[in-house]
Amino acid sequence: MLFVPTMANAQSYQCRAPSLIQPASPSKKPASQPRRIKPISGYTLAMSWSPEFCRTRKDNARHKTQCSGDDGSFAFILHGLWPDAQGPSYPQWCRPTRALSPAIVKRNFCMMPTARLMATEWAKHGSCMARRPETYFRISRIMFGAVVFPNMDRLSRKPLTAGQLRQAFVSANEGLAANMIRLKVNRRGWLEEVRICLGQGFRPKRCPSHMQMLGNDSAVKIWRGA
Repeated sequence: MLFVPTMANAQSYQCRAPSLIQPASPSKKPASQPRRIKPISGYTLAMSWSPEFCRTRKDNARHKTQCSGDDGSFAFILHGLWPDAQGPSYPQWCRPTRALSPAIVKRNFCMMPTARLMATEWAKHGSCMARRPETYFRISRIMFGAVVFPNMDRLSRKPLTAGQLRQAFVSANEGLAANMIRLKVNRRGWLEEVRICLGQGFRPKRCPSHMQMLGNDSAVKIWRGA
């Protein structure tokens, strides 16, 4: 059976939502980004490697809940569940959205530890998939919770290639293949994101040819944190 959700797959450590949570203000479509309503052909499950993201943001008030350590220590977090379409142009900003309730923010905090990120992902991507944010985040929790993550600490302590990192995910997840996994690294070769391509039924599928794949021989470094 593929992608079986388990609580053991959570990637937060001692995570606790802030006691006072305000509604997450609705995210507005930037003028530079068009509204695109297109048939959905699949999805991308984008998971951000939090230690790298927080490497230079620990004292940044904008990213306090994710990076300060006050609300938990995070490994992979969910960047978002994105609808795809045929070709490189994907659906986005399909309809205006309202503020996310404190209950939604609290329930999803340990998966996506910033209200601003939740609001943006719901407005930009989720609005093209569901009419209610509860539905979008429920599906997102199921898909994120179904991923079995390899031992990133062990992988970070030796020379690593993109192919080896993909294989580590393949070995941990039945039904996953290397050509279903995209990796995003920064200019210095440090891992930023792991993205899994999904079909219309939310099962992993081979990534479309128009999506850029990091070469298997490319070196990848994993920042463990300070």
